[in-house]
Amino acid sequence: MSLSRLASLRVLLAGLCLAGTLLAAPTPIRAEQGASKTGGETSGRGRNDADKDKDGKAKDSNGKDGKGGDDDRKGSDAQDEVDTENLFGFTEGSETGKRGEQEILLDSIGRFSKRRADTGPSRYRVSNTKLSYQFDPTDNFSIDLGIFADARSVRNIADLPDKSYGTFDGASAEFKYRFLKASNDNPLGLAVELRPRYARILPVEGQGADIFDMESLLQLDVRLVPDKVWYGSNLSFEPSVGRLRGTREVDRSSTFLWSHAVVARVTQDTFVGPELRYLRAYDGAFLNRFEGHAVFLGPALYHRFGEKAFLTLAYSTQIAGHDRDPSYMRRAFDLTHFERHAVRVKLGLEF
Repeated sequence: MSLSRLASLRVLLAGLCLAGTLLAAPTPIRAEQGASKTGGETSGRGRNDADKDKDGKAKDSNGKDGKGGDDDRKGSDAQDEVDTENLFGFTEGSETGKRGEQEILLDSIGRFSKRRADTGPSRYRVSNTKLSYQFDPTDNFSIDLGIFADARSVRNIADLPDKSYGTFDGASAEFKYRFLKASNDNPLGLAVELRPRYARILPVEGQGADIFDMESLLQLDVRLVPDKVWYGSNLSFEPSVGRLRGTREVDRSSTFLWSHAVVARVTQDTFVGPELRYLRAYDGAFLNRFEGHAVFLGPALYHRFGEKAFLTLAYSTQIAGHDRDPSYMRRAFDLTHFERHAVRVKLGLEF
């Protein structure tokens, strides 16, 4: 081989080696750098992102859970603030106030229309109004102290004297204990109330007397649909013993009551629904002799004015009844012991 050719071959081999070195050298450098970045910076960034995502998720979850918990608590508190005690009209719920709460109540029940004695105009209008102060020594126990006024206008009513007056009608104390508090987890509320009372007027006849009665009342309510629909029911037994003024004759009677009401929220502060009551009248203080019964049906409305004031309205009419008195056994209603129509208006101010 000639020298020129050998020199050319050496130059070619040197060029190939230099090109291979330039092409091969960056590859491990880039791979090493990439591996370093992937294993170091990228992996570290991935871990931080993962930690951030994990923490962020945890934070979001905690935040969501915390927020949801707060919302649930707020919703539960909002539901707990619904005063079922005054929600159902004539029927009363199991709710009591919170410890230290106080309330002023004006509660008036009007009773209208009874059986006419003779031809001509007749009138039976009686209003029994209670002004009371209620306070709550504990969360589950309330005490209500009240005074009563009686106003009536009676004319040409069978078995009743004509009367027209207004007068003081005694005082009462009410003691209520709540056994179960309704909530989302436990929709049932249950309470018992005792109502000893001294009265000065016979509730139907309107005669002066010294009367003592003790109503025992079982109060139950259920959240049928949370924050929307409530059911209330009462069972009541009320014995009464009185001595008529002048004659000193003793009058003993007793009443049994079973009532039901369902109300629904129609606005944030307004609730309406029907109420059904069944009453039985007895001669004797311990349900001794059955004298008559009546079924009442009507609407009830409850409305709150802000957080501290409320109004309860209820109307009830006798839709069925029976009087065991032979003179009235064929008549449709029991208008001897009960009225034909009743209205209740209750105003409350909490503080």
